Amino acid sequence: MVALMDTTELLKRVEVSAKIMAGKPVIRGTRIPVELILDVLAEDIPIAEILQAYPDLTREDIRAAVAYASASLRAEEVRITV
Repeated sequence: MVALMDTTELLKRVEVSAKIMAGKPVIRGTRIPVELILDVLAEDIPIAEILQAYPDLTREDIRAAVAYASASLRAEEVRITV
């Protein structure tokens, strides 16, 4: 598999600041939360429609949102109790 953009570079597109959207992760330079991008992707809305609805976004921003979610889950520790 060929990576078009390194994950580290993608993650630089995501910003977390208490001053923006109450600290929710957003695409840098916007007030578009990563959560919103993931929600619309989960609704199977085509990327072209997402980009049309949010003209400040790029395809790389959408990839960054997915990469951020993946990195967040990778870092999460899950404890299973029986």
